Amino acid sequence: MLDSYAVLAYLFGEPGDSVVAAALEKAATSSRKALIAAPNWAEICYQVERKIGPRRWASTREKLLALPIEIVPADQSFAEAAGAIKVSKKMSLADCFAAALAARVKGELLTGDPEFREVEESIKIVWLEKKPKTGG
Repeated sequence: MLDSYAVLAYLFGEPGDSVVAAALEKAATSSRKALIAAPNWAEICYQVERKIGPRRWASTREKLLALPIEIVPADQSFAEAAGAIKVSKKMSLADCFAAALAARVKGELLTGDPEFREVEESIKIVWLEKKPKTGG
């Protein structure tokens, strides 16, 4: 499973990009695609457009859609599961969707986003960088 942090790290060569690349290679050689929740896909869209512009997003989108990634739509039960996480955790709504998807499929979530410290006791997280510290 991927969140937007992982895909953006892969796209822009940020720390952890090799972990994401390896996960995508593994997905390509198996029958199981890497999953990403639709709200996280939306985050990728707007982040890439902001960073490199809409024209480059169009070509980047094509490249991403050619990868073994499945965008999981948010149906009612999925949205309610994400909402249940949001009510008790200090996380963005999109991150709650990623956490809900990881819980639903009992999969590993690749991320470096420190917001996921909120749910690391309930879902399996593969940190792309050194595990974020708690506190300040």
